[in-house]
Amino acid sequence: MKAINPATDELIKDYKEHTDEQVSEIVKQADAEYRAWRETSFSHRRGLMKKAAETLRTNVNIYAETITKEMGKTITESRAEVEKSAWVCDYYADNAEKFLADEIIETDASKSFVAFEPIGVVLAVMPWNFPFWQVFRFAAPALMAGNAGVLKHASNVPGSALDIESVFKEAGFPENIFRTLLIRAGQVEAVIKNDLIKAVTLTGSEPAGMQVASVAGGVLKKTVLELGGSDPYIVLDDADLPACVTTSVQARMINQGQSCIAAKRFIVVEPLVKEFEQNQFEIMSKLKVGDPMLEETQVGPMARLDLLEELDEQVQKSIKMGARLLCGGKKVDGPGAFYMPTVLADVKTGMPACKEETFGPVSAIIPVKDEEEAIKVANDSEFGLGGSVWSRDVERAERVARQIETGAVFVNSMTKSDPRMPFGGVKKSGYGRELSHYGIKEFVNIKSISIA
Repeated sequence: MKAINPATDELIKDYKEHTDEQVSEIVKQADAEYRAWRETSFSHRRGLMKKAAETLRTNVNIYAETITKEMGKTITESRAEVEKSAWVCDYYADNAEKFLADEIIETDASKSFVAFEPIGVVLAVMPWNFPFWQVFRFAAPALMAGNAGVLKHASNVPGSALDIESVFKEAGFPENIFRTLLIRAGQVEAVIKNDLIKAVTLTGSEPAGMQVASVAGGVLKKTVLELGGSDPYIVLDDADLPACVTTSVQARMINQGQSCIAAKRFIVVEPLVKEFEQNQFEIMSKLKVGDPMLEETQVGPMARLDLLEELDEQVQKSIKMGARLLCGGKKVDGPGAFYMPTVLADVKTGMPACKEETFGPVSAIIPVKDEEEAIKVANDSEFGLGGSVWSRDVERAERVARQIETGAVFVNSMTKSDPRMPFGGVKKSGYGRELSHYGIKEFVNIKSISIA
């Protein structure tokens, strides 16, 4: 399993993969650890989870360097990701006991209540784009609920996967309560079918989600899926355009545009289209592309060259179908998977830049005539993860937000995940929720107890 630096094309390290026998033994050890862990108190778990947060903050530069070298995120964003992972550890350390307290229900019985109990070992199949955050937003609530976890991380970030395992060990968690499996995608099916695995959570592509859900469904195991997105960014005719455009670039370019909740479809009403195009072009075309380890770099490489080639194909097909290229639209000359920040105007329904998820630094500006058409275009998508609505009239924006078919909508700000708010999608963006009190209850037995 090779970790390749996407900025230089150089080999970082070749990791030895686990055999099927080793995987079975790891899962067995995790299950044995779970049997004791589930009996521990919330205060005990809280103390360890606080130490995990402390470990993340203490070693932020070490972990950030691993992230940047393995998948190309700028070093400033990598540090922010590690800090956010510490935040989610603190959040569930502080709130898990309250979230999972018995819920008293008034019935005809002398006492009736709902108890929330752990279920066992949960398999997490995680992506490369946020190699720490995606894992910790699962791991923190799962462990605080009394479960154990095993991680199958993306094959291009094995160092990050092992770093995460080490965080929990350094914090004093039981040796096998959270383990990393260095395995290929082809080995996942057997892990899901292992009787000791009780549920699966996946963040990734639509095909991967369908495959995991199909296997898990065949053995009657619960899944939570957070899949792709093609988030609409709706600019109404009374939007604060300067703030809107500035935020639009941030919303599109986070992690080189490789984010499921990045703004991807900029749906702009006709009176503002030309000004929006010009202003976004001026900012995007001046972004500094370069070595992600340098503090001043704003755009690093994409995670892999094959992903860059897929993105470029979407861009070129859209241009052939009538989209107008304002800037970018090609690979940066030289080594590494660097793609120029790209702005496409006159994008229409049916073009790859509108219909498909574009996972990279490409902005697609879609002109519409009014609010009604903006809503229609926003909902004309197989995806439904997040979105934004921009208007100086907050009541109007809220009304529009309620009509957008996604798991989240942000008014006059960019879509982002927050431990305090549920996170997940509808349609082909998946099902189930992570984060908040909803997330921690996905992998517990919600047990009704009634006493006559």
